[in-house]
Amino acid sequence: MRVLQPEGWPRPRGYANGIEAEGKLIFVAGQIGWDASGKLRAASFRDQFRQAILNTLTVLKEAGAGPEHVTRMTWFITNREEYTASLADLGAAWKELMGRNYPTMSVIIVSGLVEPEAKIEIETTAVIAN
Repeated sequence: MRVLQPEGWPRPRGYANGIEAEGKLIFVAGQIGWDASGKLRAASFRDQFRQAILNTLTVLKEAGAGPEHVTRMTWFITNREEYTASLADLGAAWKELMGRNYPTMSVIIVSGLVEPEAKIEIETTAVIAN
Protein backbone atom coordinates (compact mmCIF):
# COMPACT_ATOMS: atom_id res chain seq x y z
CA MET A 1 0.00 0.00 0.00
CA ARG A 2 1.07 3.54 -0.65
CA VAL A 3 -0.40 6.53 1.15
CA LEU A 4 -1.23 9.28 -1.33
CA GLN A 5 -0.11 12.65 0.03
CA PRO A 6 -0.19 15.37 -2.64
CA GLU A 7 2.78 17.72 -2.53
CA GLY A 8 2.05 20.90 -0.63
CA TRP A 9 -1.07 19.56 1.08
CA PRO A 10 -1.09 19.51 4.88
CA ARG A 11 -0.87 15.98 6.27
CA PRO A 12 -4.33 14.99 7.58
CA ARG A 13 -4.63 14.02 11.21
CA GLY A 14 -6.09 10.57 11.88
CA TYR A 15 -6.75 9.55 8.26
CA ALA A 16 -5.17 9.45 4.79
CA ASN A 17 -6.22 11.51 1.76
CA GLY A 18 -5.84 8.43 -0.39
CA ILE A 19 -4.29 4.97 -0.52
CA GLU A 20 -3.05 3.02 -3.49
CA ALA A 21 -3.24 -0.75 -3.04
CA GLU A 22 -3.11 -3.94 -5.06
CA GLY A 23 -4.16 -7.39 -3.90
CA LYS A 24 -7.03 -9.39 -2.38
CA LEU A 25 -9.96 -7.13 -1.48
CA ILE A 26 -11.96 -7.65 1.72
CA PHE A 27 -15.26 -5.86 2.27
CA VAL A 28 -16.69 -5.72 5.78
CA ALA A 29 -20.37 -4.90 6.21
CA GLY A 30 -21.37 -2.15 8.58
CA GLN A 31 -20.48 -3.17 12.12
CA ILE A 32 -22.18 -1.73 15.19
CA GLY A 33 -21.36 -2.08 18.85
CA TRP A 34 -23.12 -5.33 19.59
CA ASP A 35 -21.36 -8.28 21.14
CA ALA A 36 -20.92 -11.79 19.69
CA SER A 37 -24.43 -12.75 20.84
CA GLY A 38 -25.99 -9.88 18.89
CA LYS A 39 -26.78 -7.79 21.97
CA LEU A 40 -26.07 -4.07 22.12
CA ARG A 41 -24.87 -3.81 25.74
CA ALA A 42 -22.96 -0.50 25.71
CA ALA A 43 -24.82 2.81 25.88
CA SER A 44 -21.88 5.21 25.42
CA PHE A 45 -20.59 6.29 22.03
CA ARG A 46 -17.05 5.42 23.14
CA ASP A 47 -17.93 1.84 24.11
CA GLN A 48 -20.03 1.25 21.00
CA PHE A 49 -17.15 2.53 18.84
CA ARG A 50 -14.69 0.21 20.54
CA GLN A 51 -16.95 -2.81 20.05
CA ALA A 52 -17.62 -1.90 16.41
CA ILE A 53 -13.85 -1.81 15.77
CA LEU A 54 -13.40 -5.14 17.57
CA ASN A 55 -16.20 -6.63 15.44
CA THR A 56 -14.53 -5.29 12.29
CA LEU A 57 -11.19 -6.83 13.29
CA THR A 58 -12.90 -10.17 14.00
CA VAL A 59 -14.38 -10.23 10.48
CA LEU A 60 -11.05 -9.18 8.93
CA LYS A 61 -9.30 -12.00 10.79
CA GLU A 62 -11.54 -14.51 8.95
CA ALA A 63 -9.79 -13.41 5.73
CA GLY A 64 -6.31 -13.41 7.28
CA ALA A 65 -6.27 -9.63 7.54
CA GLY A 66 -5.61 -7.21 10.36
CA PRO A 67 -5.71 -3.48 10.99
CA GLU A 68 -2.64 -2.94 8.80
CA HIS A 69 -4.67 -4.03 5.76
CA VAL A 70 -7.52 -1.53 6.22
CA THR A 71 -7.62 0.99 3.37
CA ARG A 72 -11.03 2.63 3.82
CA MET A 73 -13.62 3.16 6.53
CA THR A 74 -16.96 4.92 6.46
CA TRP A 75 -18.43 5.80 9.85
CA PHE A 76 -22.15 6.53 10.15
CA ILE A 77 -22.87 8.38 13.40
CA THR A 78 -26.16 9.54 14.90
CA ASN A 79 -24.93 12.46 17.03
CA ARG A 80 -22.17 14.90 16.13
CA GLU A 81 -21.87 16.34 19.64
CA GLU A 82 -21.47 12.91 21.22
CA TYR A 83 -18.85 12.05 18.58
CA THR A 84 -16.80 15.22 19.14
CA ALA A 85 -17.05 14.89 22.92
CA SER A 86 -15.61 11.35 22.62
CA LEU A 87 -12.66 12.14 20.32
CA ALA A 88 -9.94 11.68 22.96
CA ASP A 89 -11.39 8.29 23.97
CA LEU A 90 -11.82 7.28 20.32
CA GLY A 91 -8.18 8.17 19.63
CA ALA A 92 -6.99 6.05 22.55
CA ALA A 93 -9.12 3.08 21.47
CA TRP A 94 -7.94 3.52 17.88
CA LYS A 95 -4.26 3.43 18.87
CA GLU A 96 -4.83 0.37 21.04
CA LEU A 97 -6.80 -1.61 18.43
CA MET A 98 -5.70 -0.23 15.05
CA GLY A 99 -2.19 0.98 15.85
CA ARG A 100 -0.71 3.61 13.60
CA ASN A 101 -2.71 2.61 10.53
CA TYR A 102 -4.71 5.56 9.20
CA PRO A 103 -6.91 4.58 6.24
CA THR A 104 -9.04 6.86 4.13
CA MET A 105 -12.12 7.77 6.16
CA SER A 106 -15.43 9.53 5.99
CA VAL A 107 -17.73 10.31 8.91
CA ILE A 108 -21.37 10.79 7.96
CA ILE A 109 -24.06 12.05 10.32
CA VAL A 110 -27.32 10.14 9.90
CA SER A 111 -30.72 10.51 11.53
CA GLY A 112 -30.66 6.93 12.75
CA LEU A 113 -29.45 3.39 12.16
CA VAL A 114 -31.46 0.19 11.68
CA GLU A 115 -30.65 -0.88 15.27
CA PRO A 116 -32.39 1.95 17.20
CA GLU A 117 -29.89 2.11 20.10
CA ALA A 118 -26.82 2.03 17.83
CA LYS A 119 -24.84 5.27 17.76
CA ILE A 120 -22.22 4.28 15.19
CA GLU A 121 -21.89 1.87 12.28
CA ILE A 122 -18.57 1.32 10.48
CA GLU A 123 -18.07 -0.11 6.97
CA THR A 124 -14.55 -1.21 6.06
CA THR A 125 -12.49 -2.15 3.02
CA ALA A 126 -9.13 -3.88 3.37
CA VAL A 127 -6.48 -5.08 0.92
CA ILE A 128 -3.98 -7.89 1.44
CA ALA A 129 -1.08 -7.27 -0.94
CA ASN A 130 -0.27 -9.89 -3.56
